[in-house]
Amino acid sequence: MFSTILFLIILVALVSLTLGEYSIPLSQIKDLFIAKITSTPLDATEQKAATVLFLIRIPRIILALLVGAALAASGAAFQGVFKNPMVSPDILGVAGGAGLGAAIALLIGLPTIGVHVLSFLFGIGAVLLVMTLSKLVGRGQNTILIMVLSGVVISSIFSALISLIKYLADANAKLPEITFWLMGSFARSGSYNNILVMGFVLLIGGIPLMLYRWQLNVLTFGDEEALSIGIDVKKTRAGIICCASLLTASSVCLCGTIGWVGLIMPHITRMIVGPNYKALLPITLLSGGLFMLIVDNVARLLVPGELPIGILTSLIGAPLFIYMLFKGNRNLA
Repeated sequence: MFSTILFLIILVALVSLTLGEYSIPLSQIKDLFIAKITSTPLDATEQKAATVLFLIRIPRIILALLVGAALAASGAAFQGVFKNPMVSPDILGVAGGAGLGAAIALLIGLPTIGVHVLSFLFGIGAVLLVMTLSKLVGRGQNTILIMVLSGVVISSIFSALISLIKYLADANAKLPEITFWLMGSFARSGSYNNILVMGFVLLIGGIPLMLYRWQLNVLTFGDEEALSIGIDVKKTRAGIICCASLLTASSVCLCGTIGWVGLIMPHITRMIVGPNYKALLPITLLSGGLFMLIVDNVARLLVPGELPIGILTSLIGAPLFIYMLFKGNRNLA
């Protein structure tokens, strides 16, 4: 299964290189790579194709793969920690916090790096706020339920604040920019610097999640089962939440809010490989990247210009999730 998805990723990535308003055939792509390696001079037409290929298309493809992998892996981790397949990566308010940070940065006119930094800080801050609130309110009892409810409350507050910022923003300049960013897109974020950032975050957040796979398996059976075999439930849960939140916050701060990927892809993967996180997590990570790349291709081709990818993932994810709910109910009948 792993090799099959990897092959599909390579195949879709090759096709993605040729797609777009400026079409580049595979034969020309091969020639451009050879010219790049050998430093062969290019004419004006070839130089334009090389610019599109190396500065726009390749960074965007790689970033879409990394973001899709991060969101899918964090979704699978959250579903294991909370023992609920209905959980998505924004359950603790990280997406709402990151969105609020970006909206504030855009409203006051910060540069792109400022938008990314403030969005990331607000996203991580939202998770810390939720965990602190749940600890103060719960006092050790029903921690998971209180944490989820705290996430819902904090997300609602952030959503209201984002709406307030939209209301205050200049309708001709700031409002369209904020709205477009919140819809999610790779149009402005596809760069090699962002790839380095997202790749680094995926390593420091994804590798610990891979090491936590057997603990996730045990946590799905309940805290008592985990405690009986010597797992420190609180520390393990906090570690998984931190890693998954880091992946989600980084994805949102670079590309905006892209929903449903972290909810749908773990479901699809679970139907294929089963609930064992030793296989589920790495396959979900790869399939999330593949799904995101396919959806990004559709977003680039569906309408003139580009459709925000967050809209497309919602239009695909919601009906697909409803279908899986019906299928699950029929299997239980």
